[in-house]
Formats: sequence, C-alpha cells, structure tokens
Amino acid sequence: MHNLITLFIDQIKETTWVQWLAVALGVTEVLLARKNNIWLYPAGILSTTIAIYLLLDVGLYAESILNVYYVVMSVYGWWYWIKRRNEPPVEVSRSNKNEWKISVAISVIGWVFFYILLKNLPAKYFTPSNVPVWDALISSTAWAGMWLLARRKIENWIFLNISNLFAVPILFYKHLPMFALLTIFLFVIAIFGYFDWGKRVKSQEARVKAEN
Repeated sequence: MHNLITLFIDQIKETTWVQWLAVALGVTEVLLARKNNIWLYPAGILSTTIAIYLLLDVGLYAESILNVYYVVMSVYGWWYWIKRRNEPPVEVSRSNKNEWKISVAISVIGWVFFYILLKNLPAKYFTPSNVPVWDALISSTAWAGMWLLARRKIENWIFLNISNLFAVPILFYKHLPMFALLTIFLFVIAIFGYFDWGKRVKSQEARVKAEN
C-alpha cells in the first residue's frame, strides 16, 4: 500500500500543467452540465482537444479516437442546444430489447474493430499500443454509452461506467494520474446519474399508469 501511495505521489509531481488544465476544464464541464449551462460545451471541447494530444502521446489511440468523437458530439450538442433551447427535453426512458442488442453489438464489434486497428497500426507513423485489448474495450463501451445517452436511455450510465472502471488503472499505468482521478470522479457522478434517472423513469411510468 505504501508503494502505491508513493507511486501516486510521484506521478502527481510529474503531472504537467497541460494535464492539469485539461482536467480542470473537464471538471468545469461536469459542473456546468449539472447546472444545465450551455457553457459546458466550449469547456468540454477544449478539455477533450487537449486530452486527444495527451492520449496520443502515451499511445492510447482508441481513446484518442473516442475523444475525437466526443469533440464532434459536443459541437453538435452545442448547436442542437441553441436550436432547441426553448423546447421541452426528450424524456428519459429504459432501453428496449432492440436497443440493448444494438448497445451490446456496438461494444463487442467496436472492441474487435479497435483491437484489430491498434494491432495493425503502421509502426512508421505510430508507436504500437502495449494495451490494445483494454484500450479497445474502454472505447467501445463508451461508444455504446454515448449512443444510449443521445437517446436519453438510463442504461447509458451502465456502459459509460464499464468504460470508466477499466480506464482508471490504465490511466495510472500510462502516468496520467489526474486523468485517472477525473475518471474516478466521473464514475461517481455516473452512479448518481443512474439513480437520478431511475427516479425520473419510475415517476414517468407511474404517471402513465395513472393516466391509463
């Protein structure tokens, strides 16, 4: 235990200001999202752009691709928010069997796709990944979670937290301790998010049942 604490302290000391900035922007994004503030998008875009650079630098290529997707979705979300800000939000609901199948398919097919991609990256342009299995799994489950989140399905938190769970040790292993701590923070937020959305779903189901 003492060795782990010492290793963590050493990693914190080695953390660059760029990583601190990315994490600070990431926390800002989460806090703004909780307040339903549109400025969450520019904060998230800046944080994720910096993260792409840092993840590429340590050879987490699938996570880098995932973060490119986050940037694209953030730009789209920013535009969509402005377009529909005066309209009622889409209601939270549970995934049906077909949506579950699609989510699992995204996770499994994405895992295989990213793994093959990482194993066959041209050495001339990239340093081969030394954690292709876990890098691919982290990204594919997050893709499934983001798909469900866009559809306002409560199960998005499950897939996102599977991704977070495996990401934490990998980020520590890659000497990105602040990103690991941010991911732990997101893991906790996702747990609260799941139960919060669960209450909404039960409330909506009770209202529909009463109306019928």
